[in-house]
Amino acid sequence: MRVGLNLVYLVPGETGGMEVYARELIPRLAGIEGLELTAFVNRETTDAGEGPWFDIPSQTVPVEARNRMEWVRGEQQHLPGMAFRAGCEIMHSLASTAPLRGRFLRVTTIHDLHYKLVPQAHFGLLSVGMRLLIPASARRSHRIIAVSHSTARDLETYLRVPPGKIDVVAQGVGRQDLAEPTPEVRLRSDLQLGERPILLCVAAKRPHKNLVRLIEAHARLESANRPMLVVPGYPTPHERELTERARELGTLEQIRLPRWLDQVDLEGLYAAAAAFVFPSLYEGFGLPVLEAMRRGVPVGCSDRGSLPEVAGEAALLFDPEDTGAIHAALVRLLYDGRQRERLRAAGPARAALFTWEATAGATAEVYRRALSRRNSPGPG
Repeated sequence: MRVGLNLVYLVPGETGGMEVYARELIPRLAGIEGLELTAFVNRETTDAGEGPWFDIPSQTVPVEARNRMEWVRGEQQHLPGMAFRAGCEIMHSLASTAPLRGRFLRVTTIHDLHYKLVPQAHFGLLSVGMRLLIPASARRSHRIIAVSHSTARDLETYLRVPPGKIDVVAQGVGRQDLAEPTPEVRLRSDLQLGERPILLCVAAKRPHKNLVRLIEAHARLESANRPMLVVPGYPTPHERELTERARELGTLEQIRLPRWLDQVDLEGLYAAAAAFVFPSLYEGFGLPVLEAMRRGVPVGCSDRGSLPEVAGEAALLFDPEDTGAIHAALVRLLYDGRQRERLRAAGPARAALFTWEATAGATAEVYRRALSRRNSPGPG
């Protein structure tokens, strides 16, 4: 089975959860007998020395995907012909949009409907592109992979996708061989964290991540015992609003907003964190919650979107639009010893239910299902 992997979107270090999805899924797919994979990457990936991708053949689509118009051009104009010449029977698009034409079967992973449910999540042309391309990709795909039942319901409700066209395939959590963490003393020095406890939130600086309310809830904590709030994630224009709000509240010195950190530094933060909080207004899956749980960090998260489905009873859930509720959850996460111990024990057990090996196996089954219906009526 010859499968093309549409990675035109992926700019290394700048693509967030959909980059994690690709990096974790692809090597597991490569280990499945009978799959012949070809990765189609952009110039940024090739220039970063990442092609061939995970020791599978790769081809460079001649676009620079930081320019969103180029990303779309590469996906819609270049990719169909390149995939045909490579003999691809299936094109799996991993980031919610897909080529709308091509002589291959189309499988598309749709992670979420941010553009519709939390339109503030995207900026400028990207927002416009998502409103056009995701519905079109859903219509033209032969199979759709939804990363949660929540996303599947959204696809049925808002895009009128027939349930029989959707396969729910949950994501996994990271490799079991965790990186050796940067020592806490060094991290505290590098990030200027001082001696306060660490409250961790791994999230891009985007409005739907609800970081303004988190900053407001953090400011309500007693000053003397207030933890250092650390939010690693790629920067956006929204970061200015976060900084300004913290300055108004007088807590800017107790907040750090670094870019994405190296894995060893991130492991160091997980190891040092007193608690992890994730107040997002909407998530298609919510991988950061599982990553924190896997490491035994007490977790509190929003009760919206897929997060209750992912977290189960292993996290404190709260209303993300109620700053008081976020504050109350922080108090319990940080200072309620019995609750902290319960969450420390429940998290790893919950996270163990989600593996990338299972994700890859189920994804390969979707490919087989698509091929088995090759001659059935479907998208042209």
